Amino acid sequence: MTVTVRHLYEANRETLRLEWRAGEAGAGRDIAPMRAAPADLLGYLNLIHPARLHVFGHAETAYYQHMESARRLAILDDIVAGKPPAVIVSEGIEPDPELVLRCQAASLPLLSSPLPGARVIDVLRSWLGKATADSTSMHGVFMDVLGLGVLISGESGLGKSELALELISRGHGLVADDVVDFKRIAHNAVEGSCPPLLRNMLEVRGLGLLDIRAIFGETSIRRKMRLKLIVHLVRRSTMENEYQRLPLEALTQDVLGMPVRKVVIPVAAGRNMAVLTEAAVRGTVLSLRGIDTTREFVERQHRMIEQGGTD
Repeated sequence: MTVTVRHLYEANRETLRLEWRAGEAGAGRDIAPMRAAPADLLGYLNLIHPARLHVFGHAETAYYQHMESARRLAILDDIVAGKPPAVIVSEGIEPDPELVLRCQAASLPLLSSPLPGARVIDVLRSWLGKATADSTSMHGVFMDVLGLGVLISGESGLGKSELALELISRGHGLVADDVVDFKRIAHNAVEGSCPPLLRNMLEVRGLGLLDIRAIFGETSIRRKMRLKLIVHLVRRSTMENEYQRLPLEALTQDVLGMPVRKVVIPVAAGRNMAVLTEAAVRGTVLSLRGIDTTREFVERQHRMIEQGGTD
């Protein structure tokens, strides 16, 4: 999806109290044609970076006004020639009439905001990080379990929705069922949400579509969560043929270029999958705190072997 100045304006108009001052004909300019990091797309006026969003604050305006008239006009020409997506004048500063004329002639969007320049940059960088994020959709049920974003995946018919329903009844929250939209919002963060059509809904075989919010209340629903764990359900035969019973290294799955911890749980009659899922989440929390139970066990085993060998 192309992110344009029009998208920026509409999404942040109320938050930043943005106003068009000139160049509205250029509202379709692409803000991030190379999908660079947000820090490279936006900043205070700096002619070394001509193609990014320029923000005028008090310091830039004071420096500009102390120049001779010819030098000021040359800077304005340089700004327009650099073809930035837009120019934003912050802190309630009135734009230079010459800047307004040049922006209007070149269809260069010129916006203004009464808020401090630092505030404008912080808000827009955060917005750009999400607007330009890589995205994908995955099949499964996305849950908030003990405060962790957990994707329950696996083949059809293994009881993913039934497991989700039991977890919800135990006080955990539903983000999305069947289709989950994921976005890479930072170098170490993938965020998942529900497509609007499926919001609040959980499909359970034999019961059909359930409105989880209506049945369990507002606290049973989460709008979005960061993905921290994938719980993959498999048949017992698949577990025996394809996975180690006690893997020495933690399993991971790549999601939008980020490795996400993965736990594989075989499904069988009589197993309490909700308790197992909660245990997997608690184990992940310990791992995030630097506690690796498997490694500690292996080290303990090695110590006992070494001690036995010296007797």
